[in-house]
Amino acid sequence: MLILFNKPYNVLSQFTDKGLAGSQRETLSDYIDVPKVYPAGRLDKDSEGLLILTDNGKLQARISDPKYKMAKTYLVQVEGEPTEASLAQLRHGLTLKDGPTRPAEARRIDEPSWLWPRTPPVRFRKTVADCWLEISIFEGRNRQVRRMTAAIGHPTLRLIRWRVGEWTLDGLASGAWRQD
Repeated sequence: MLILFNKPYNVLSQFTDKGLAGSQRETLSDYIDVPKVYPAGRLDKDSEGLLILTDNGKLQARISDPKYKMAKTYLVQVEGEPTEASLAQLRHGLTLKDGPTRPAEARRIDEPSWLWPRTPPVRFRKTVADCWLEISIFEGRNRQVRRMTAAIGHPTLRLIRWRVGEWTLDGLASGAWRQD
């Protein structure tokens, strides 16, 4: 079984909240009531978009293990307007605290017209421009895309995973899921 889920902002990528006692954080169980499926990879609480769940351990490993180099594509709203030279740094790979990244695919895009509103909305500042990037990576370190955009001087404001391998968010509203 394979489930494609459009994870909303502020939802944990797990079925239970092992945080503070009495915590009221939303988890996958608030959206998906299918037994014995588990996330193939993770999305941080403050990231949105495609999360794949499966009951197939081999498929889960193929999706989440960096050795398989499955592309993951993100739509990223960043602070400022990166130059072509900044984007070239992402394309060539850069060095983060935990070592060099593999080269990424990176380009500027227009804000997606189909984009759902985020709750709470991204902080807007009149004096600081922002723009959207499409970034594809072929590994999956902790908060990697956020750390990469920060390393080129353009912190991430909003992060949406659009694609994992052949699967996309196409047609999935925020909080919705479908079996594939």
